[in-house]
Amino acid sequence: MPAPVPPLPSPPLAAVEDAPSEQPVSGAGHRLRITMLMAGSCLPILGAVLIAPVLPRMRDHFAGTPGVEALVPMALTIPALSLALLAPFAGVVVDRLGRKRLLVIATAFYAVVGTAPLWLDSLGAVVASRALVGVVEAAIMTCCTTLIGDYYSGRQRDRYLAMQTMCASISATAFFVLGGAAGSAGWRTPFWAYAVSLLLAPAMAAFLPRPRPTGDTTAPSTVAPADATTGSAPAAPPEPAGRAFPWRPLAGTCALTVFGAVLFYTVQVEMAFLLDDMGVTDPGMIGLAIAASSLATVIGAVVFTRLGRTADAWLPAVFALCALGFAVIWLAPSPVVLTVGAMINCFGGGIMLPSLLTLALSRLDYADRGRGTGLWTGSFFIGQFICPLVVLALTSAVGSLTGALGVLALAGSVGAVALGLAGRRRVPLAAS
Repeated sequence: MPAPVPPLPSPPLAAVEDAPSEQPVSGAGHRLRITMLMAGSCLPILGAVLIAPVLPRMRDHFAGTPGVEALVPMALTIPALSLALLAPFAGVVVDRLGRKRLLVIATAFYAVVGTAPLWLDSLGAVVASRALVGVVEAAIMTCCTTLIGDYYSGRQRDRYLAMQTMCASISATAFFVLGGAAGSAGWRTPFWAYAVSLLLAPAMAAFLPRPRPTGDTTAPSTVAPADATTGSAPAAPPEPAGRAFPWRPLAGTCALTVFGAVLFYTVQVEMAFLLDDMGVTDPGMIGLAIAASSLATVIGAVVFTRLGRTADAWLPAVFALCALGFAVIWLAPSPVVLTVGAMINCFGGGIMLPSLLTLALSRLDYADRGRGTGLWTGSFFIGQFICPLVVLALTSAVGSLTGALGVLALAGSVGAVALGLAGRRRVPLAAS
């Protein structure tokens, strides 16, 4: 990795990220590139939500399996555990071996492990195959997010990070409906959708260029000619003497991301069971209800792109929105009111997720971007994985699923107040 150090230091990354991109990337090649990255970013969402509407049917199918009450929700969230554990390592691999080649290979392999439950008869084997889905998702998500950071800068990067959340949420809405409709033909049917990555991998290989590693963080959007022989990125630029990875500022954002992911994904994971407890058993209706809440996430992401304040300034409000959504669900007398509460929660989540990711990337230089993105992605999916376990523990403690969501409403409120107080302490310091 060592190479001659540029004669003049690059501007601090924070200054670069806070400034508008002076030369936004545009053109047909750019549109095709961002389309590929957005499509790739949707694949982990496919893994996270597609089978949510059929979880009650999976539970009925494997009713005689010991531990079915924990294993069936885990079939939905175990990819998040694999992704959470491996994303930081995937980030290191991304930084050293290159983004494009790893992304193409992982996208192709995604179809193989994603469709495996079509032929598996053991719940344990299904859960194991879902863990492998998380392994390839770790590579896909880290590569896509890192490439967005490589290709674009400034406000254009922020817009595309928000667009990543928007596209993921839009696709989640479609996947919930698709999963519910396909689930009417049997709980296995939705798994056929994973084969779509066989079409995406060749397109990525053909149309994604390699980013040019450079010590100048003001121009991350410049792209080098593709290397047809290796498909890997050239050696990373040198690190200035004494430069260290920004562990301390990133750690706080990652910890907050774990908590935020629990607040956000609990609704996605538990919605089918909440509706089932209210007498709504049709997978199609469950899929539509979850899709409505997912659409609220899209609206939240759109609102994020219009915010005039810094991302962290909005975090107390969006955590309060998530808490309010849980409170409405907790007290809901009917499925309609329950769905409204889910939409409030997901609207807050749609603002929260790109806010946290923007904060994380603002602290990373090119040489650290893969590793830092992997750490943030790992934190996010740790929260996604533990959310059903947290809810299960709270349900056992308070006696009902809705009561558990009431506890989460309280936790979200405490988090919002703590973030608000922390923000008030930072303002006088900044002013002085």
